[in-house]
Amino acid sequence: MSRSVIVLPDDSALPIVEAINNARKSLRIKMFVFSDPTLLQAVISAHKRGVNVRIMLNPARRSGEKENDKSRKQLTSAGVEVIDSNPAFDVTHEKSMVVDDQTAYVKSLNWQTKNLTETRDYAVVTTNKHEVDEIIECFEADWARAEFAPGAHSHLIWCVGNGRQRLGQLIDDAKHSLYLQNERYQDPVIIEHLVRAKERGVHVHVMARPPHKLKKEKLVEGVSGLRILQDVGIKIHKLKHVKLHAKVLLADGNRAIVGSINLAPGSFDSRRELAIEVSDEHVVRRVHDVLRHDWENSRPLDLTDKGLLAELEEYDDNVVEDLALEGARQKEED
Repeated sequence: MSRSVIVLPDDSALPIVEAINNARKSLRIKMFVFSDPTLLQAVISAHKRGVNVRIMLNPARRSGEKENDKSRKQLTSAGVEVIDSNPAFDVTHEKSMVVDDQTAYVKSLNWQTKNLTETRDYAVVTTNKHEVDEIIECFEADWARAEFAPGAHSHLIWCVGNGRQRLGQLIDDAKHSLYLQNERYQDPVIIEHLVRAKERGVHVHVMARPPHKLKKEKLVEGVSGLRILQDVGIKIHKLKHVKLHAKVLLADGNRAIVGSINLAPGSFDSRRELAIEVSDEHVVRRVHDVLRHDWENSRPLDLTDKGLLAELEEYDDNVVEDLALEGARQKEED
């Protein structure tokens, strides 16, 4: 099998730890946030037994928050080679690993303990030589601060690059059903494609984070995107049994895109992101089963004015103005 899938938190960190422990020649790791103690120790142990370990860490969020400083210090103190990710991008949100030039991991999860134990996340493992080589090529380009151009026939999905087009095409190709799990539904082009899918009769199932889990500066775009989808009859649910961090799209139960891409303009236009499209039967069956299970263990988001006011008035003092909830405010005052 050239591809397989890891589902978090169900499968635990064990498959990733074992991959690091089994590395014999090299590890290339590109990570947005890296702080889990078990993975840190596994990487340091690999270095100590002679594996050539190179790591790129995102230096800071766009807000300026730095989350990797402590881990970087621990890694460099142990002799591991660590550099900042490519400054050509606002943020490097890609989460990838290549083991021994032969196996690549394309992930939605950060290497944080919560993403390994608490959140719904996915990783696709591929031994397809073209895909592995392409991820290596991008790693080497970003390491050298050089241009990376994967070409029009890339099986992988890159941002900045072909991300919006590839996700839009998968949505447009759907004939019967679409399942989506994503933190943010803000990109107007993707929202338009989802609306058109609904209008041509596709059953669209959207799983999202509750509005109060969005960053305040993303609240307007995030809520309005979800409300547009709901206005055309698309069901919007939040998970009950696990926290949502995944970025996955499944079309007709036979094609899936998994990776780091949030459905937001910044992810498509200014961030380094990576996703992979898979149609391997055993992979999409597993993803489909998880998505169906999650949908059955979810409940509708209350995106009415009244519901948003009740959820957000303590979270955002300006929520009435920000989301134009004048009717809800008037009703509360009455």
